[in-house]
Amino acid sequence: MGGLRERAMAGFLDKKPAFRIAGDRGLLVEYGDAVDPVVNRKVRSVAAALDREPLEGVVEYVPAYRSLLLVYDPLRTDPSTLEKEMRSLEGRLAGIETPPAGTVQIPVCYGGEFGPDISIVAESHNMTVDEVVRIHSRPDYQVYMIGFTPGFPFLGGLDERLHTPRRETPRTLVPAGSVGIANAQTGVYPVDSPGGWRLIGRTPLKLFDPEREEPFLVRAGDVLRFQPVTRSEYFRLAGEGGA
Repeated sequence: MGGLRERAMAGFLDKKPAFRIAGDRGLLVEYGDAVDPVVNRKVRSVAAALDREPLEGVVEYVPAYRSLLLVYDPLRTDPSTLEKEMRSLEGRLAGIETPPAGTVQIPVCYGGEFGPDISIVAESHNMTVDEVVRIHSRPDYQVYMIGFTPGFPFLGGLDERLHTPRRETPRTLVPAGSVGIANAQTGVYPVDSPGGWRLIGRTPLKLFDPEREEPFLVRAGDVLRFQPVTRSEYFRLAGEGGA
């Protein structure tokens, strides 16, 4: 399997990206047309390359599932120049390693007041709540990107048996730590915020804490593992300050 992944990655290294203008200060670089771990790895490789070799005039770059947005100062550079520089960067990717993936265990108390929608998810798939918990906590989930709110991880790998439409009417307040499902995705809300995902549980861990030396608990490329815990374990971990 490792050899297949490496050959797939080599193929994407050879594939030329597409460039699209994004407003008056943005250039979108697309590396594929599907949510795919190999495509995402290339996005992260390019982001690592930009960390090492910043481009003149680029004030920010935003990696996503299959693309990377360059935000630039139009007084210092332009899309044509950036496209040439990005194509040049392509030729040096093979010698640049992506940051090693970390594995983060996420304790989750499923159901009850922490997962008010878990019964809806179970009933919509003719399952028991215990089956939902077992299926949801089994896979390793890759973090494809961080977005929406500070530290929100968009994850790949949700079992098709749990694909569930989001709520028709979003909640005005979803508590920090809530674990939810929306269609083919699952994720964790790092801060209190509005949201329309189906809530199935909650973690006591703080995925985003501006007081920490490293505010974000996870980053793109990491692997998340959900670990079911009891209500008492949840409150014990919360009392210890989470992470």
